Amino acid sequence: MKKRVGVIFGGRSVEHEVSVITALQAMENIDKSKFEAVPIFINKEGKWFTGESLKDIKNFKNNNLNNLKEIVLTPYYRDSKLYIHPEKKGLFGKKEIDNIDVFLPLVHGTNGEDGTLQGLLELANIPFVGAGVLASSVGMDKVLMKDVFKSYNLPMVEYMWFFRRRWLEERDSIIKEVEEKLSYPVFVKPANLGSSVGITKAKDTNELIAAIEIAIRYDRKIIIEQGIDKPREINIAVMGYDDKVKTSLCEEPLGWQDFLSYEDKYIKGDSKSGEKNSNSKRQIPANIDEDQTKSIGNIAKEAFMSIDCKGNARIDFLMDNEGNIYINEINTIPGSMAFYLWEPAGTTFTELITELINIAEKTHSDKSENMYSYDVDLFKRKDLANQATKL
Repeated sequence: MKKRVGVIFGGRSVEHEVSVITALQAMENIDKSKFEAVPIFINKEGKWFTGESLKDIKNFKNNNLNNLKEIVLTPYYRDSKLYIHPEKKGLFGKKEIDNIDVFLPLVHGTNGEDGTLQGLLELANIPFVGAGVLASSVGMDKVLMKDVFKSYNLPMVEYMWFFRRRWLEERDSIIKEVEEKLSYPVFVKPANLGSSVGITKAKDTNELIAAIEIAIRYDRKIIIEQGIDKPREINIAVMGYDDKVKTSLCEEPLGWQDFLSYEDKYIKGDSKSGEKNSNSKRQIPANIDEDQTKSIGNIAKEAFMSIDCKGNARIDFLMDNEGNIYINEINTIPGSMAFYLWEPAGTTFTELITELINIAEKTHSDKSENMYSYDVDLFKRKDLANQATKL
């Protein structure tokens, strides 16, 4: 019998459309002899739907999403399955729409990649692909992520951060601090977004102010990073769990300046990867020497394990003109599931999805070995009972 895979996508995020593309690619490439993909779409208002029309990109392009059923997920499961219900019926409705054996969450950015969705799935106690609550939340917050990487002595550019409230109250103080700690150019980023949204390069004080004003529209927490002169971007994917991890080939996007914008990644991208820039190319493997490749792979594995990640993540690096390597960030739900980094090494998109589902089931089985009760009857202790009556 085929396993039913709930593919969750969309979401209340600026990366909503990118998530749709990733999910459509996954549903098209999943091994249909083993799995049946059940689309679960979260619209921009946060409502959940399912329906076969969600599997065709033409329906998204033409805004022709008909015959969708609004649903809710139950916070319980039985028979190792999670059931979804009509929204109007609630938990005790008579009708069950579908059941799910394992989830494939593909919601990029906030409200999906940041641990919120993973928390829901953890409570449901059902296997799901990818990072858990902790790794997702740390990987999403660039400040916490870099603080963890720093504790592992991973090489990074200098950075500083502050809250939006402080900018509104102490603008001059922040500008002074930036210009004392860092040198232009710098990159100003919202701490909790991806796909280059809200990121701006600043080459002087006026550009710094403008960049921060953009970033605070997207997040209450802002990070500013030291820029590198004419950097090369090198990316790699890591897959596995615990200390059983492996790396893909390295890639280098060519023909970009400073950083790839949202438009570069997606609007100008090709239809297969959803990320490639049609005005440039990806060189896979990247044109770097063996020692650099090995170093990037080792750092990537350590970064992956440092936040207790699982599944498949893309880790982005920068390299300066002297060959120095700096880890930039980890993406726990990479666009297009980073299949294009695995295919050149012989792992097809279909095989990648299957392996990730296997990892999800293994880690869920491992978690089920934990004890979740402790046999001690506190209610019969008179001293505690007396304290409780006084509260």
